[in-house]
Amino acid sequence: MKQVHVAVAVACLEQQFILLAKRPDHVHQGGLWEFPGGKVEQGEGVADALVRELAEEVALSASVAQMQPLLSIPFQYPDKHVLLDVHWLDVAMNDALLVHGAEGQEVRWVRVHELDQYAFPAANQPIIDAVYARLALR
Repeated sequence: MKQVHVAVAVACLEQQFILLAKRPDHVHQGGLWEFPGGKVEQGEGVADALVRELAEEVALSASVAQMQPLLSIPFQYPDKHVLLDVHWLDVAMNDALLVHGAEGQEVRWVRVHELDQYAFPAANQPIIDAVYARLALR
């Protein structure tokens, strides 16, 4: 079965807002919201992949030094196995203002307490739980 290694960012603004991106309808888990990130290329470090993917997908400038590991999630979908390596990233307002769907996808800064109102892939639930725990909301 296919295994996909994904670097994921919980990009947080002012401890109140989290960046979400909507998956294109034509891809796996299409139409659902997710935390931005992407596939780790062979020979690439997770944090390096995340810096690259954030720039490519949502025009968010970040550095490896800003990344803080949050959790790793192995998850089995019916058609593939994913390993999500999740990092926390505090984002400055000036950087947050430049964020956009660089690949045409919808992106939003969402209030932390509104995360439960969005439909996510099943593998993302532990990330939501970790966000609430880190910000002492549950």
